Amino acid sequence: MKWKKLKFVALASVVALSLAACSKNDGAEGSSSKYPERNITIVAPSGAGGGWDLTARAIAKTMNDTKLIEKPITVENKPGGGGAVYMAEFATKEVKNDYALIVKSPPLLINHNKAEGNSPYGYKDTTPLAQLTRDYGAIVVKADSPFKTLKDALEAIKKDPKSVTLAGGSAPGSMDHLVGVLPAYEFGIDPKTVKYVSYDGGGEAVAALLGGNADVIATDASSIGQYVKSGDVRVLAVSSSERLGGELAEVPTFKEEGIDAEFTIWRGLFGPKEMTDGAVDYWTAKLKEMIETDEWKAELERNGWESEYRGPEDFTKYLEEQDQVIVELLTALGMQK
Repeated sequence: MKWKKLKFVALASVVALSLAACSKNDGAEGSSSKYPERNITIVAPSGAGGGWDLTARAIAKTMNDTKLIEKPITVENKPGGGGAVYMAEFATKEVKNDYALIVKSPPLLINHNKAEGNSPYGYKDTTPLAQLTRDYGAIVVKADSPFKTLKDALEAIKKDPKSVTLAGGSAPGSMDHLVGVLPAYEFGIDPKTVKYVSYDGGGEAVAALLGGNADVIATDASSIGQYVKSGDVRVLAVSSSERLGGELAEVPTFKEEGIDAEFTIWRGLFGPKEMTDGAVDYWTAKLKEMIETDEWKAELERNGWESEYRGPEDFTKYLEEQDQVIVELLTALGMQK
């Protein structure tokens, strides 16, 4: 499979389960008429500072500040396995808990389809509530790195793959890994030879870079702007089709660096698989209201995200299509299950 003009644009929204009303609500944590009756938790299945964490906190802050949801919303970080560890808990222990939600992105699909560290749980083990944003990948080095361009880094890897450590905030075969090896693949490097080290979240990957434990990291473009502003890092290239704004306005795209590929990162909010109809309807309405608020638009601008909301039918169809694309991509890497 050739990765030309590859786009990982996935959509997240609501899947109405077709179970009978009695089975949907029998024993469930929520109530179609009274939801929500207590505090709500949104889990970022990673450490602080990465895209999942920032998204979860932006949702919670907007909902709390606007009073769209009266009950307090808290954010918990539960890192491990590039999101796979908590996904197992979410898909089993929280399966009926209307008050536990999770932020996810393409690793939800990738982790389920890869061979190494495979997660038995995928998007069908959740109730997607909404896709909210899109983001892009970034290839990043320390400010004093000898690599001045993406081509510099790729040439070093091609010459001696073991001499360059690429790190990311997700497990091997997952999103950051794919963002990092995509330009290498297009540059004629066997992606299996790239030395990749995984961390539990983008924040930890940045810490590894700054601490000298990695030469290059692949991460979310939106989460790296603060480090660019502080002068700690340089971004060699971004995976968008056009240059981004803000702190990354001067950063070239993969295409400008001679790499004919793109990588778009969606992020969305999910409920448990057996979420009650009442809770699903409630969140659908509230999220549609939220994306129109000035507070949410301010969060988008602050984090460098682009708004992208998708509804239930389009999302379900697209998830199915993206599942097939990811299987093909992992097959090309020799990493499919």
